[in-house]
Amino acid sequence: MAVGFLLVAHTASLGTALPTASNEQWLWLGLSGIVGLGIGDFGLLSAFVILGPRRSLLVMALSPVFASFGAYLLLTEIIPPLAIAGITITLAGVIAAILEGEEHSEEQSISLRTKIWGTTLALVGAVGQGIGLVFAKKGISLESNLLVNPLSATLMRMVLGASFIWISLVVIGKLPQLRNAINNKSGIKYTVAGAFTAPFLGVTLSMVAVTYTQAGIAQTLMSLMPVMIIPVVWVVSKQKTSWRGILGAVIAVIGVAIIFLT
Repeated sequence: MAVGFLLVAHTASLGTALPTASNEQWLWLGLSGIVGLGIGDFGLLSAFVILGPRRSLLVMALSPVFASFGAYLLLTEIIPPLAIAGITITLAGVIAAILEGEEHSEEQSISLRTKIWGTTLALVGAVGQGIGLVFAKKGISLESNLLVNPLSATLMRMVLGASFIWISLVVIGKLPQLRNAINNKSGIKYTVAGAFTAPFLGVTLSMVAVTYTQAGIAQTLMSLMPVMIIPVVWVVSKQKTSWRGILGAVIAVIGVAIIFLT
């Protein structure tokens, strides 16, 4: 679905369905799609099922660390000390917001072995999304005379990521389950909305971010999702947030302000 949205937007805005890029740029952006969208999102969604969103997002808050480390090794990006301080403060705020509500959590008790397995999958998600973003930046800026448009980069990542997922579905024999899921009209409705807002709009904007700033900083800003969802939860679920969650949100915003001062 996201590939469909991207093809329409790419043709309408750039006049062609196929992105203009070199073979090496296709390689890096394709790897980014496989590692970040295929493997990374698989780890995150699997962890959601096993650990629940709160625990999973706590581990996912490490993704900027992996992005910064990968960018240093692959792109020789060095983040200024003030930006490092901002990243640290932002992550502290995000973690505080995620930990909010622990004493009132309705999560089921799970065994230590299950926690280890779920945490491992969440780490796969954090590493995949962090390193995938670095691969994307490598592909976008590989050739100074052929900078890949962020919309094109998103389409390239999505095509390879979707191909990887479809091949995986065939290999592990999950196509019958997919056919059953397609018959779920309510599920499809929410999937369309999710595909439009996240893989289409969200990932495209993440490519804009990584084009114009360092990978670690971009991933830190994208890790604010648990904080930004607080007002949505207030409105949609009528779920109030404790002082710890609000304090975490304030700390995260302060960290972002420090990042923008660099």
